[in-house]
Amino acid sequence: MPRKTITYTVTDEGRDKGKVFVLTEMPASQAERWALRAFLALAKAGIEVPDNLAQMGMAGIAMAGVQALSRAPWQEAEPLLDEMFACIRYQPNPQKPTIVRALIEDDIEEVQTRLKLRAELLKLHVDFSNPAAP
Repeated sequence: MPRKTITYTVTDEGRDKGKVFVLTEMPASQAERWALRAFLALAKAGIEVPDNLAQMGMAGIAMAGVQALSRAPWQEAEPLLDEMFACIRYQPNPQKPTIVRALIEDDIEEVQTRLKLRAELLKLHVDFSNPAAP
């Protein structure tokens, strides 16, 4: 089965309104490494780990890791944040959905869009609709 992919259209007012992005799930091995690196950044920053984290599986580790990124040292958070954005491609013309390309700096013009894309990526990877997820 191919990796999960979703299309996200910006609906918020601003310079990005109407822009379309294609988000693709990381391969399982990469997602696991990403979640573990995020978790280690959390622990290294001295951020308390939830008691039930082990029972939450990789989904829980990923969620805790992303929350920690806001408090982790920048030199550890930056590569994780960059790696998230490697999962995003831009669809410059919604009328031609087969034309999708890698992001360039000017594709995203609003900070709010970046934050929403990160949230959508997290949802895509954690997949709370999966019966195995807590």
